Amino acid sequence: MTRIHHRLLAAGLLVMLAGTGLSGCGWRGLNSIPLPGTMGGGPGSYNIQAQLPDVENMEQNSRVRVGDVTVGTVTKIERQDWHALVTLTINGDVHLPANATATIGQTSLLGSLHVELAAPTNVAPEGTLHNGSLIPLSSGAMYPSTEQTLAATSLLLNGGGIGQVQDITKAFSTAFAGREDDLRSLIGQLDTFVSNLNDQTGDIIAATSSLNNLVGQFADQKPVVDRALKTIAGALAVLKDEHDNLAEALDQLGKFSALAADSVKQTKQSLVHELNDLGPVLESLANAGPALTRSLSELATFPWPNETLSNWFRGDSANMTLVLDLTLSRLDAGLFTGTRFEGNLTELEMQWGRTIGQFPSPYTAGNPLVIPYRFDQGP
Repeated sequence: MTRIHHRLLAAGLLVMLAGTGLSGCGWRGLNSIPLPGTMGGGPGSYNIQAQLPDVENMEQNSRVRVGDVTVGTVTKIERQDWHALVTLTINGDVHLPANATATIGQTSLLGSLHVELAAPTNVAPEGTLHNGSLIPLSSGAMYPSTEQTLAATSLLLNGGGIGQVQDITKAFSTAFAGREDDLRSLIGQLDTFVSNLNDQTGDIIAATSSLNNLVGQFADQKPVVDRALKTIAGALAVLKDEHDNLAEALDQLGKFSALAADSVKQTKQSLVHELNDLGPVLESLANAGPALTRSLSELATFPWPNETLSNWFRGDSANMTLVLDLTLSRLDAGLFTGTRFEGNLTELEMQWGRTIGQFPSPYTAGNPLVIPYRFDQGP
């Protein structure tokens, strides 16, 4: 019995010495060592880390839950920059996406804190959470604690203006008293306005997109716009320097306009008479239009009119009937009119017996080539 007693005593001393050694190495109570019965230590379990903005007073060996089911344990809590880095041990049968979220929650009003793991709700799940995975700070959050809720409630009740709700309600009642129909109409109009605005959402988005494209084009043309603005500045400076000249030019233009108006006023009657006289001339010119057009056509095809040219020239031959008048009076009129020999041939023809006033001579009423003049022709 004595030996057994000594062995138990030695074992107790060893435990005490071990506890003393652990205290020198950072002993923080039983929560600083793994406790039996916690989750996350079975076969296939894996470790992950989560960055959280705050862990409040959560301790090591706190539970890790998925949908109110405990699936792991918090094995380590440490500070990383200005946030907390929590190491979690998860059961091997827990399958979560790689972009899962981690949130510090509380089981009840005065309950313990735990880490809540869940699939993301604002994005599609991606990948699979595995050993060594890290949930970033952007996916970490914390539910309001009991202390925060009570503090916010105290602030609301003591300095949040709850006491003025009655005054506000009374003021609204006084303002809307007797105006129920107007208020109802206003609400209806607002509903119609919101509905129309909602129907125009596509147009508003399209207009915004067009405006964005326009702004983008302006941004692309920034050098051109800058150069234009600089040029406009120079042009404005020139206009400023030429202000007196421009004013003088406008004044002279006004005087010229006054003179022109006075001149038109004085010559109004004469201009009206001239236009009235010009009317018949224009009318005659219009009436002569067809003949003038036809005469121009004949001028281009002299001596054969364009209208009869197709009847005269057919294929490789031309049809022509030619009458030559070789009487002396014809030759005199055609060749010597306006010359010093004008009238000589006609006088000679009259001496041969042509009767004045008759054309051609009655003695040669025919082809002059066939029936020539005779020397014994008399009057």
